[in-house]
Amino acid sequence: MIGSYVAVGDSFTEGVGDPGPDGAFVGWADRLAVLLADRRPEGDFRYVNLAVRGKLLDQIVADQVPRAVELAPDLVSFCAGGNDILRPGTDPDEVAERFEKAVAQLAAVAGTVMVTTGFDTRGVPLLKHLRGKIATYNGHVRAVADRYGCPVLDLWSLRSVQDRRAWDADRLHLSPEGHTRVALRAGLALGLKVPADPEQPWPPLPPRGTLEIRRDDVHWAREYLVPWIGRRLRGESSGDHVTAKGTLSPEDIRSRIAKVA
Repeated sequence: MIGSYVAVGDSFTEGVGDPGPDGAFVGWADRLAVLLADRRPEGDFRYVNLAVRGKLLDQIVADQVPRAVELAPDLVSFCAGGNDILRPGTDPDEVAERFEKAVAQLAAVAGTVMVTTGFDTRGVPLLKHLRGKIATYNGHVRAVADRYGCPVLDLWSLRSVQDRRAWDADRLHLSPEGHTRVALRAGLALGLKVPADPEQPWPPLPPRGTLEIRRDDVHWAREYLVPWIGRRLRGESSGDHVTAKGTLSPEDIRSRIAKVA
């Protein structure tokens, strides 16, 4: 029975793409916290989300890991290194060495450390060329998990997120339904009984013509790709002026999810 949970990571764990009624993001980690809290007496669960969008592994280790170590929770979810892997010239072997050092710190104080693989990017035009690099990093993450007895939230094999409806309009972050399916997969990784199958088939979609696809691609490039490239060229991060959500009440998360459902 997990009584405390700390989420550590970047935009994926912050919940970008899954906005609540106030515009702040919910995300898979918050949704997982609700699943965990449902198994405890009311008021007997503590949840802290330290994740901030755009953060690299070393920034997460410097800013978030010490706080998670201080809290020493029953569960830590640790998803980091993805933004490093996306950068040209980074070595997944070297990133994995730093990742393992952080896992060792967390495993020394937390009851359980859940680690996360990267997504299979075969359907993401901007990231398709990185598929082999991500797979290499995933292999290291699994090896680290084996050495430290960590459950693995395996996103590479989650087939349901290959559907475009699992992704936000920016094609880099999950949609609310995508975050929901990841939360369910995380619950399964922890051995929980979950209320739905994360691989539940999507309803069929009408076929799209070539012109419609091309129009969507042009809109995406103008609205999301060009600004993303601009931030990279200026050395800016989407998380430069963002603070972590911090301590959250499961009751408040439930209320926010219900308002946008």
